[in-house]
Amino acid sequence: MKKQLNMLREFSVPLLAGVVVALVWANLWPQSYHEFNHKRLLGPLDFHFITNNIFMVFFFAIAAAEITESCLPGGDLHPLRRAASPLLATVGGVLGPVAVYLLLNRMFGSPLLAKGWGIPTATDIAIAWLVARLVFGAAHPAVSFLLLLAIADDAIGLAIIAIFYPHPNHLPEVAWLILVAAGMGVAWGLRRARVRNYWPYLVAGGGASWAGLFNANLHPALALVFIVPFLPHPRRERRHLFEEDPEEVSTLATFEHEWKVIVDFGLFFFGLANAGVELSSVGTGTWLVFDALFFGKTAGIFLFAWGGERLGCPLPRGMELRHLLVVGIIAGIGFTVSLFIAGEAFADLQLRAEGRMGAILSIGISLVAIAAGRAMGVRRRS
Repeated sequence: MKKQLNMLREFSVPLLAGVVVALVWANLWPQSYHEFNHKRLLGPLDFHFITNNIFMVFFFAIAAAEITESCLPGGDLHPLRRAASPLLATVGGVLGPVAVYLLLNRMFGSPLLAKGWGIPTATDIAIAWLVARLVFGAAHPAVSFLLLLAIADDAIGLAIIAIFYPHPNHLPEVAWLILVAAGMGVAWGLRRARVRNYWPYLVAGGGASWAGLFNANLHPALALVFIVPFLPHPRRERRHLFEEDPEEVSTLATFEHEWKVIVDFGLFFFGLANAGVELSSVGTGTWLVFDALFFGKTAGIFLFAWGGERLGCPLPRGMELRHLLVVGIIAGIGFTVSLFIAGEAFADLQLRAEGRMGAILSIGISLVAIAAGRAMGVRRRS
């Protein structure tokens, strides 16, 4: 049973199932879907709010845990010069889509769509990792390169959400951020007191951080991003990204181990809450997002990593330019985080639906990546 459950998680089946159910429901019974999504469940809180503002707190916390571990001595992002090439590719993977989005919007879009530039900056780690393993095999250096890129990409994505996408109808109330600082102070104090259980950090530190962000009109889903780095962890990281270390019992590792399963299966509800887009919603915003993810990501990653190699930051041993090109294509699968940003970028419901459809369609880039890998003669390494 455990093996089957792990396979469901590995192939992102819960998330994809949520997307399929939402698409079918929204297109066959749109009124019923809307009522379900916005009917009050807990006091004034509806299903959409609970999913995006409470459940997603833990999704972004898991991402923050991966980033924290990667930055420790022995981690994949330490020291920074060791990860220079994928980090340069990350910069290209953010600037490329933004440039393509804004350029295409200037040519074919409208000023109202300009705010969606952040949607194509993200890479869906889980699905990208799965596609990379299908194309390259588990032991190919391109897989680690992509994971490093995606983790750094997510870190930038978190910053973009926090800075550029406050509540669309209210100006940021910066004074409330003192609660975020207080939450971080509580977490620091708990660590100094050698508290090993992660719950006090989440409840006291995370609660203050969530309240601060919510009242500041910034996205509260990022609340634990400011708390997770304070969870006690070893001085040195012994594993690589997405690897399990059963001997690691630190507070940070325990939190990640216990919550990752919940998050992976809970993504069904995220897909259900956010992917209910009517097919008639396909419009200019859809193609801006999709083209920026497909062409912008691919070109940005390839050009910046190639330029870095020319300047003395070589690709990993065994990785060639054709592999880099395929990695760039795979990184164009924005999906989860892009879907999330699309929901925050636009107040207009039609534009929001168009952006979300572009994020959903980016799943199809996986088929292009697999075909490109075969056409370029990429050999899998198990």
